[in-house]
Amino acid sequence: MSLDMSNPFASRSTLDYELPPFALIKDEHYLPAFYAGMQAQLLEVEEILLSGQPTFENTIVALEKSGQLLNRVSLVFSNKSSSDTSPVIDAIEEESAPKLAAHSDAIRLNPALFARISELYDSRNELGLPQEDLWLLERTYRDFHFAGAALSENEREELKTINERISVLNAAFERQVLADTNDLAIVIDDVAQLEGLTENEIAIAQAAAASRGLADKWLITMVNFSGHPWLATLKNRSLREQIMKASLTKGARGNSNDNKATVLELVELRARRAKLFGAASHVEYVLRERNAGNPAKVHEMMRKIAAPAVANARREGKELQAAIAADGQDFELASWDWDYYAEKVRLAKYNIDTAALAPYFELERVLKDGVFFAATALFDITFKERPDLITYHPEARAFEVIDHDGASIGLFIGDFYTRDSKRGGAWMNNLVDQNFLLGQLPVVCNNLNIPKPPTGEPTLISFDFLTTLFHEFGHALHGLLSQVKYPRVSGTSVERDFVEFPSQVNEMWMLWPEVVDNYAYHYKTGEKLSPEIIERINLSSTFDQGYATTSYMQAAILDLAWHEIAAGQEVNEVEAFEAAAIEAYGLTYSPVPTRYRSTYFSHIFAGGYSAGYYGYIWSEVFDADTVEWFKENGGLKRALGDHFRAELLSRGGSLDSMEMYRNFRGRDAVIEPLLRRRGLLS
Repeated sequence: MSLDMSNPFASRSTLDYELPPFALIKDEHYLPAFYAGMQAQLLEVEEILLSGQPTFENTIVALEKSGQLLNRVSLVFSNKSSSDTSPVIDAIEEESAPKLAAHSDAIRLNPALFARISELYDSRNELGLPQEDLWLLERTYRDFHFAGAALSENEREELKTINERISVLNAAFERQVLADTNDLAIVIDDVAQLEGLTENEIAIAQAAAASRGLADKWLITMVNFSGHPWLATLKNRSLREQIMKASLTKGARGNSNDNKATVLELVELRARRAKLFGAASHVEYVLRERNAGNPAKVHEMMRKIAAPAVANARREGKELQAAIAADGQDFELASWDWDYYAEKVRLAKYNIDTAALAPYFELERVLKDGVFFAATALFDITFKERPDLITYHPEARAFEVIDHDGASIGLFIGDFYTRDSKRGGAWMNNLVDQNFLLGQLPVVCNNLNIPKPPTGEPTLISFDFLTTLFHEFGHALHGLLSQVKYPRVSGTSVERDFVEFPSQVNEMWMLWPEVVDNYAYHYKTGEKLSPEIIERINLSSTFDQGYATTSYMQAAILDLAWHEIAAGQEVNEVEAFEAAAIEAYGLTYSPVPTRYRSTYFSHIFAGGYSAGYYGYIWSEVFDADTVEWFKENGGLKRALGDHFRAELLSRGGSLDSMEMYRNFRGRDAVIEPLLRRRGLLS
């Protein structure tokens, strides 16, 4: 079908940076653009097949140029469905998801197209291609092979059916998590129940209630992970228990949002798909295209961490139990008590109250005088807000990014506040991928879920949100500083177990002296956060790491356990499977809940992290090693930033990640810096 030229997706945007024309885009534009985009790309593939003897230009480059209409609508819709969904958007996703999966398979499982790619791949050493072209050829061949192009005709047909069903279940899982998260919000009738929260947090709860039409009420909305940030200060133990238990039941309450059956079906389908590829499990299949390479290497690394992590957590638990007794209480430490008493112990040991730091972390100042300031110091890039540019939501703000020589780098969009239409967590999306082939500069978005204060009140963020802001901007920098020829390898298009590396590195700057000195001022008094407090924060860096590491490890192990199930292996009970998987790794400790339970583990059942959640700590090996390099060489210096940019951030996925890291560091990464950071070295 042809697309009416009045549809905003019909042609490339003429706005600055090819920012999508959001002022014109309406819900009714998505489906026609999807269908027209799929049809157009299939015609482009037919032209490739009719283009004579395969060459790099008429096959690989032509593939890179294909599907531009579909790519435009897909990038915008993906961001919309995660950051500002609605029943109409949900319905569009439900209709389009299986068709998009089938469309992808129609291309990647096309035997004639794969034959052309294979012919080029087999003669790659004789083609005389530049390094980036050669890598794209190899990457394209591997993409098609991994997608199933080399399977038999019957196997390809079975794979198509599996992929379509998986796409439907992925979309349903995310919709149900969001719906249940919203439904589990706790209504508070008496403000006295909120004792311990700051005035700002109480105002946030009142504003959240008002946004749902609840007058003279307060609302505690759930977050995507287990627990809630306010558990650290809420004095009401029964309310803390209510919050934690509600958090742990997301997607598992037997209602219309229950995800247990979805989890079991997804796991079985992924196992069946892996079997088609001759893999014993989904983990084995996925790791063929990851840095880790095989499950044994992942487990080797994870087991080095698991035992000392839970041992640390148990030691921490004893300290908290002592704090409970010192508080005149005689109950046994539970998961809803951990954060509250950890703050008491932190205060006693290090004289640090993280809740009291929020007045020093006002969002606007942190963003401009902290996050942007660090990037300017390191890379000599500057940021200019563009209120004239209309984004996808009134709360999403656009910033132009300019290089040291005045050249335009791209556009950064920050969407920081939580809302009922936004899925939980924090992430980076692309709206335009940088590439020289089509002459495009990057447009990248950061989405967070910071509670929105009442109108006119400052946005004071927690220490955790401070970390998240720097972290997600590390992803944004990876996209913004990309300098590659082809869209396939732009920005964050690296192996999943490498993608978190640049974002984790960027966290180091939030407490770097010259950075924190520039943004951490009390929003009322103007008082600077004292160096003594910052020093105490740094001294306490390994505090509570037993808890944090164990909670993360439990989730990572759940991911591996679910995806090591073989095709036909029967699992009927989600909760029992979870408990057994965590126990088998020696990570069971009841006061520490897994960061995600299966029924709201969107990373692996709706996102791209299936058999890959281990990647956060795998990437942290590179991150910790890199942080040591920065510290050894003087820290926030332009010369160091230039080297990091040139050898890593600008390269996207245009080179093997391990080779990139060696080019940057001069050697492979070592694990000891990570173990020191997490307090796991004896």
